[in-house]
Amino acid sequence: MSTSPNRDLVVKALTELFVDGDTGALDRYWSGDDYIQHSPQIPNGVDGLRRFLTGANVTYEIGFAAGTGDIVMVHGRFTGPTPKPLIAVDIFRVIDGKITEHWDVLQEEVTDTASGNPMFDPAEAETSGIYVSTGG
Repeated sequence: MSTSPNRDLVVKALTELFVDGDTGALDRYWSGDDYIQHSPQIPNGVDGLRRFLTGANVTYEIGFAAGTGDIVMVHGRFTGPTPKPLIAVDIFRVIDGKITEHWDVLQEEVTDTASGNPMFDPAEAETSGIYVSTGG
């Protein structure tokens, strides 16, 4: 399956920042002071994201990612910022090779679903051809 360059950039940025713990990724992949944040917990600008992450004990797993044009969506799981893991759909706008804008939709993970299907399962995404391996 072909991927978009913006999708690949966002996956690389998230992997370096959250999986590898490299905060230098903020300088390499985000647009700095021009970064627009729609998440209610984090102010605009890359420094807002940097402050949010400082001292945070956050683990992030990417399930799958999809992108078209300048928009990339990533389905993932955050563990650590709240008592229960959060399942996220993060939406990013990428312009000229930089992440310039972010929205997120977060929900506490429910492990006992009426359908019996998990909210987050990278193995399921792998069979669909949109799985993104983060090496872990």
